[in-house]
Amino acid sequence: MTFLTILPMAFVMIAGPQIISSVFLATSLNWPRNSAAYVAGAALSISLFVTVAYLVTKAAKGGGSSSASGGTGDAIDVVILVLLVFLAVRVYLKRNEGEPPKWMGKLQTADPKFAFRLGFLLLGVFPTDIITSVTVGAKVARDGGSWLDAVPFILLTLFFLAIPSLLVALLGARAKAFLPKVRDWMNTNSWIVSEFVILLFIAIEVNSIASG
Repeated sequence: MTFLTILPMAFVMIAGPQIISSVFLATSLNWPRNSAAYVAGAALSISLFVTVAYLVTKAAKGGGSSSASGGTGDAIDVVILVLLVFLAVRVYLKRNEGEPPKWMGKLQTADPKFAFRLGFLLLGVFPTDIITSVTVGAKVARDGGSWLDAVPFILLTLFFLAIPSLLVALLGARAKAFLPKVRDWMNTNSWIVSEFVILLFIAIEVNSIASG
């Protein structure tokens, strides 16, 4: 996977409740510890799903004759394509869920333990992120890459999540004033960017299958 592929897929990971929660935590009472705990929880869950997908795909691809391996590789490509199509449909169907969940109101008074658990769950068991992480891990293994090739995807996703707290650290009250506007824009429009990115990745995968 190239950096140009990793960058948009990392955006898909954080679009929605993930970045909105990050903004809430960056403006919470104990924002430095809460934001750090949130990113740490996300790091654990993203790494877990990417690694499992990578190892399972590598094991499925590794054995057998060259012809059998080729057939397995084609099957993996089809699975990745199906996951991407499902992801595109899910993002589209969820596009009108503009109101943040009620539990987000608790983030202003959250503690690091809650923030860590939230980061783990949102970036782990949230269906959109599971599919994205699994797709990245499987794609890296399918293309014969090292697990380290997926690390930029993980780090870039974590960097995106950390941006609100970094802005608060650098700009202070000015960041806290405009971050809610960013949050509202993301909540309304992020699905459009995500849909474009997923469709682009689908096109790349279809081209890979057709030329392979």
